[in-house]
Amino acid sequence: MRRALAEADALVVTIFVNPKQFNDITDFERYPSTIEADLAMCERVGADIVYLPSVDSIYPAGFATSVHVAGVGDDHEGRSRPGHFDGVSTIVSKLLVAAEADIAVFGQKDYQQVAVIRRLVSDLDIPTDVIVEPTVRDPDGLALSSRNVRLSASGRTRALAIPRSLHIARDLVATETCETDHIESVVASELEDAGLEVDYVAMVDRHDLTRTSAVPGRCVLLVAAIVDGVRLIDNVEL
Repeated sequence: MRRALAEADALVVTIFVNPKQFNDITDFERYPSTIEADLAMCERVGADIVYLPSVDSIYPAGFATSVHVAGVGDDHEGRSRPGHFDGVSTIVSKLLVAAEADIAVFGQKDYQQVAVIRRLVSDLDIPTDVIVEPTVRDPDGLALSSRNVRLSASGRTRALAIPRSLHIARDLVATETCETDHIESVVASELEDAGLEVDYVAMVDRHDLTRTSAVPGRCVLLVAAIVDGVRLIDNVEL
């Protein structure tokens, strides 16, 4: 929000938990809702408008359109959460068109989501510039996420293996020549040793997210792991 205010004359904030991007209904039902705290934050920052639509107003009876971005959204989150990015692409298309936004700011934590949205905006000629802000982290290094509140104290401690593993990957690329397989294996072992269930660890090209070799400045490591039944994602550009 602060980045948007620094770039534009007016700030519109959308708060909407989108049911179409949840492939697991129980995950949707358990997703934390903190509307009052969110609204207070928007007021403190100085948002001009907060758009807080109902599900029925976004998807009225008879709604029959879905937006699919092929390629960049197919693997990783797309494979683990079928239909997820169709839900993301559909709601983002609706919001950007409705707001007629000059810019839209997204966080780097959802790296693949940003790649999907950039492709979407380009392909559909939506006149909105996509700006990406670095992942915001707690002092212990864990990336901020609405899902973090569902972690137990011990689960949160175990989850710190995620940012720790990303540092390990960055050090490996910076200090020695490493094969992609080796880096992915080291990171996966770090997560598993901490008691996390690894969904995927993937070294990919920063732009099209295809699997690539560990070339500094051109690749990003994507991680998804489960702790306490909570699925967390993170990444680091290498």
